[in-house]
Amino acid sequence: MSDKSVIIPRTKKPEWLKVKLPVGKTYTHLRDIVDKYKLNTICTSGSCPNMGECWGEGTATFMILGNICTRSCGFCGVKTGKPESVEWDEPEKVARSIFLMKIKHAVITSVDRDDLKDGGSIIWAETVQAIRRANPGTTLETLIPDFRGEKRNIDRLIEVAPEIISHNLETVRRLTREVRIQAKYDRSLDVLKYIKESGQRRTKSGIMLGLGETEKEVIETLHDLKNAKVDIVTIGQYLQPSKKHLPVADFVTPDQFKKYKEIGLELGFKYVESGALVRSSYRAHKHLV
Repeated sequence: MSDKSVIIPRTKKPEWLKVKLPVGKTYTHLRDIVDKYKLNTICTSGSCPNMGECWGEGTATFMILGNICTRSCGFCGVKTGKPESVEWDEPEKVARSIFLMKIKHAVITSVDRDDLKDGGSIIWAETVQAIRRANPGTTLETLIPDFRGEKRNIDRLIEVAPEIISHNLETVRRLTREVRIQAKYDRSLDVLKYIKESGQRRTKSGIMLGLGETEKEVIETLHDLKNAKVDIVTIGQYLQPSKKHLPVADFVTPDQFKKYKEIGLELGFKYVESGALVRSSYRAHKHLV
């Protein structure tokens, strides 16, 4: 077993990272609705490569609590700074968006709001409740921040019981300080374990590759996530959002991603999505069973 992820000595993206433009009647219809009503989906704002596939299967991702984050992670393209005031009618707006788009499975995420005493957890819980009122047939995944590990804020999400609660570890232990800056590797693991031990049926986490991690470190991370009782793991390729962000250290090959998937399944995860274009919400609806 090699100690390094496979490194491709090139500056251009390899062929396996090229994607086709989304097409199809369902995608076109949903895109028209998003544009007409100015709906805020991460799918469009983040130019997700899987948008056409996910929308075609009735899945979409929405971001709440604004678009300015209180943290300055080296990998993330979201703006950093002083966030705007909380919009208390946002839960109803998101619920309406899901209704208009006829979404079967919604993924909700947010920026970090360390400026708020509750970390934004009240809006989080109210959003889940508003979606359920307006869309009783829609299932939910909540991709949450760490809430600085404060249990009362985490409890608000556990109490409204979305089908899946997800929190991304993002990278291996050694690279956490550089990649996530204000976050802590063990705190994220503690959050995931606490959620599961509180009775949550499904927990999920994701990591990015291509930041300079070794194969041994990736496997150690998978072991750590399994010990935190995580059910579902996503593994994807890091892509640099801008020149100001961390550079891509290497492009991991499809065969290496396949190997990590096999290792993850051998460890006992219920689902492992592993591939260059995999993102946190990729095939999210399939993780419910």
